[in-house]
Amino acid sequence: MSTSRHSGQRPSRFFDSRLARRIPPIQCLLTFEALARLRSVTLTAEELSVTPSAVSHRVRQLEQTLGTQLFGRADFSLTTEGQAYLQQVREGLSALQCFPNHPVAPGRARLKIAVTPTFARCMLIPRLAQFTEAYPEIDIALQVAIPLLDVVAEDADLMVRYGMGHYADVEHMEIARDVYTPLASPGFLRRYGPIQHPEDLRDLPLLRSPLESWRPWFQAAGLDWAEPSEGSQFNDIGLLCDAAAAGLGVAPVRLKLGAPWLDNGALVRLFDLNAPSPHAHYLCWRTGTMDRWECQAFAEWMAKAM
Repeated sequence: MSTSRHSGQRPSRFFDSRLARRIPPIQCLLTFEALARLRSVTLTAEELSVTPSAVSHRVRQLEQTLGTQLFGRADFSLTTEGQAYLQQVREGLSALQCFPNHPVAPGRARLKIAVTPTFARCMLIPRLAQFTEAYPEIDIALQVAIPLLDVVAEDADLMVRYGMGHYADVEHMEIARDVYTPLASPGFLRRYGPIQHPEDLRDLPLLRSPLESWRPWFQAAGLDWAEPSEGSQFNDIGLLCDAAAAGLGVAPVRLKLGAPWLDNGALVRLFDLNAPSPHAHYLCWRTGTMDRWECQAFAEWMAKAM
């Protein structure tokens, strides 16, 4: 039975037009989500291609519309109301991105990664093509950082740190652990050889690095020697390997990072004895970073690739 147009029933609508006055502008919602995720007005402005003042204006407009404060402190941490609203906003934005029967692939994304230099050259870059082939829509930007020595890259989404893993300021996961052993160049061995026993290192120039201590290897070799206090020092493992390859001395080198020098014969092992490095490489990120699909994709790939 058909219903008469003049039966007195109210026509159906998607929503009451009065609700429109209570829905914040979409640009305010997008700005709120980005600022809650990035916790930086500068980064939010860059991502949305607006000025920092526009970011601040949109957040104020949203808070005035809602009648509540969303951010509690200068570091852009969320209030209790802000945390609850963020979940609703993300669900709403996600729903708006879905089209019936037409799944939409993620758009291009930029991913800034701060990484230690030798790890980047020897372990990450040789594998990076695997990631870019799997995720061609993600543009990678690598920045050099040595957090163990307080050399940091600003505004990175993900950070590779080398250390003990006791990081209170970020979330993290271990991605690579290694063993190390003394390495030297063939020319060095011809000059100072034969070197047959660990004790033979006593009178040789030992290269040093704050990134790798000699003492754990000494202990593994049964040598009760103190950490060397003299000799050339390098704050990058790649430079340490280059120095050893140039014949400057014997270097304590992790085998994964030293693989390029070992493979081309620039460096050779002195002994078959390895010692576990007390440090490892960790992928680190700030709270909320993994809400971005590109960051989660890279973290999952790195956990498998390394």
